[in-house]
Amino acid sequence: MTSRAAVAAAYRDLGRRGFTPGSAGNVSVRARGGMLITPSGVSAEAVTASGIVRVEADGTARGGVPSSEAPMHQAIYRAFPEAGAIIHTHAEAGTALSCLGRPIPAFHYMVVAFGGADIRCAPYVTFGTPELAAAAVAALAGRRACLLANHGVIVHAPDLAAALTDTIVLESLARQYLLARAAGPVRVLTEEEVAAAIRRFASYRAGGG
Repeated sequence: MTSRAAVAAAYRDLGRRGFTPGSAGNVSVRARGGMLITPSGVSAEAVTASGIVRVEADGTARGGVPSSEAPMHQAIYRAFPEAGAIIHTHAEAGTALSCLGRPIPAFHYMVVAFGGADIRCAPYVTFGTPELAAAAVAALAGRRACLLANHGVIVHAPDLAAALTDTIVLESLARQYLLARAAGPVRVLTEEEVAAAIRRFASYRAGGG
C-alpha cells in the first residue's frame, strides 16, 4: 500500500467509526521534505489516494488543496521529530470533553500511555490558524495526544497504524471518563500510581509485549 493510499484508508476508517463527521478531521504522514495530508472539504467516504495532497516543508501544496489544519500538522512535525503520523478528529466523546476546557486526568492507567499524568486541553483558538498550531504544540509537550478546546482531539505517533490505534483508544477513554463523571466522583491515580504506570509502560514497550 502506498503512503497516499494508507492515508486515504485511515481517513475512511475514521469515517466509518463516526470520528470525522462530514469532512471534519484530517490525517497526515511525514514524507521526505514535507508531508502527505487529506484534502480540504472532502468527506471520508469520498477521499481517494489520488486526492491526498503533498505539502512541502515551506507550506507549498502540490496536487490539491490541503486540509485547513495543515499548519497544525506541520508545526507538530517540526516540534516532535518522533512524530511520523498525525490524526485529528471530531469524535463525539473526545470533542464533548474538549468543550469542558479541562484535561483528562489519569482516571485510568491507560491515560499514562499518552505520555504523562493527563491528556492536556489546549485553549480554544480559531481553526486553521498559526495560533491554533502553537497551542496544540504547547499542549503536546511530552505527550502524544491532546484535546483542542471546543474543537476536537489530535494524536501523533511514530507511524500511521499506531496513530490510528491511539486515536481509537483515546476516544474509548474519553467515553469512559464521561460515564464515570456521570456516575459520581472520579478516583484519579495518585502521583505514585502514575509513576509506577509510567515505569511499567517503559518496560512493556522495551520488552515488545
